[in-house]
Amino acid sequence: MTNTATVNADRTENSVVLDQLDQLESEAIYIFREVAGQFERPALLFSGGKDSVLMLHLALRAFAPGRPPLTLLHVDTGHNFPEVLTFRDEVAERYGLRLEVASVQDYIDDGRLSERPDGTRNPLQTVPLLDAIADHKFDAVFGGGRRDEEKARAKERVFSLRDSFGGWDPRRQRPELWDLYNGRHAPGEHVRVFPLSNWTELDVWRWIAREQVELPSLYYAHERELFARDGMWLAPGEWGGPKEGEPTETRTVRYRTVGDMSCTGAVESVAATPEDVITELAATRVTERGATRADDRLSEAAMEDRKKEGYF
Repeated sequence: MTNTATVNADRTENSVVLDQLDQLESEAIYIFREVAGQFERPALLFSGGKDSVLMLHLALRAFAPGRPPLTLLHVDTGHNFPEVLTFRDEVAERYGLRLEVASVQDYIDDGRLSERPDGTRNPLQTVPLLDAIADHKFDAVFGGGRRDEEKARAKERVFSLRDSFGGWDPRRQRPELWDLYNGRHAPGEHVRVFPLSNWTELDVWRWIAREQVELPSLYYAHERELFARDGMWLAPGEWGGPKEGEPTETRTVRYRTVGDMSCTGAVESVAATPEDVITELAATRVTERGATRADDRLSEAAMEDRKKEGYF
């Protein structure tokens, strides 16, 4: 007769106990492999920002030792931070991945888009994004959205169906039970996939610190010439800032997110390492996007309205 106490002790000794980061990583890798099995032409939105860098490293891990079966896609507003674009190109070359860039500036130059009165170009990314998805026939597009960022992103499923116009309808969200993901879509439709849905900003930084992932230097404390607008510190640039009456001054700052310069603010910080950033984030009560993204302040439903039109 088997001794039950002995069996349980053996199971405990032989089992692998996953911590929170291990579980999140395991879930994300499973999602990458599900997409590879269900779709023919996946793409990964890659800006060089921390969330897209994390996704790329998870994809590399999911398909190691082979190359991830996906294309990198970036929608360049024309006002991105130059050091981030350099980092983007270096990473794509380092891992031998194809990088497609859709340019908002090209659309403005040929009249397909017009500059907004407020100078913000983030909302202008939707049309180039949808055209790139259609032109390259991408049927699954990985995005780095996390549910902790803001309300509209919290509504998204991991597999989020987009109609033939690229639009998102929250009423067409499919139930996702346990780890069952439904990638079925009609011709012309595609699916946005969010493998970081259940991560928080703090989780992202803990994983980056644990795995010693390289990021653009903007994410760490540095001195930068800035000017203040609507309660945010913005960097001067060819995008048109500062206006008359907006004096510049040098501050020690870092960026929590690195998007279009016209609407991405810096935060005052002395965090020089991932560990410093983790300590800083553990004490803050302001969300990432609430602290640094002017375009999310346009209205209460700004992000949801853009997502319905096909935004990220």
